[in-house]
Amino acid sequence: MNTVLSRANSLFAFSLSVMAALTFGCFITTAFKDRRVPVDIHVSKVMLKNVDDFTGPRERSDLGFITFDLSADILFTTCTSLNQVVLWDKIVLRGENTKLNLRDMKSKYFFFDDGNGLRANKNITLMLSWNVVPNAGILPLVAGSGHVSLPFPDAYEATKSY
Repeated sequence: MNTVLSRANSLFAFSLSVMAALTFGCFITTAFKDRRVPVDIHVSKVMLKNVDDFTGPRERSDLGFITFDLSADILFTTCTSLNQVVLWDKIVLRGENTKLNLRDMKSKYFFFDDGNGLRANKNITLMLSWNVVPNAGILPLVAGSGHVSLPFPDAYEATKSY
């Protein structure tokens, strides 16, 4: 009655149950940890251009660039009223230096608005947030406690023609 396949199936089911319990234990030990840290952001330059959009005839869109300073220590342990965009990113691996102290960083990605909604916009807020990739469980989005608000210029920068 207890064939080799029956015993192998029992061993596999037991091992799978133990692994599931260990995975849940890894998840529960970090699920409710507060990962917020102080963030210091300073903007040194804001530039706004009006560029050809190429999505329609005679369409132009706003393109914004920011140069910023960032200081933080990130430890390992559709149309809405809120529009968000990623301006810069970095992957920090376990064991690497987690202290970020960046000066005169240019945005890796830029603001782009279909139309002219960036010019003279007074409500631009920069903040730092990050994901902590756990061994198991949910992928939390952690927001730093510091932020900076700034306006975009009222006029466009001159674009160079080549």
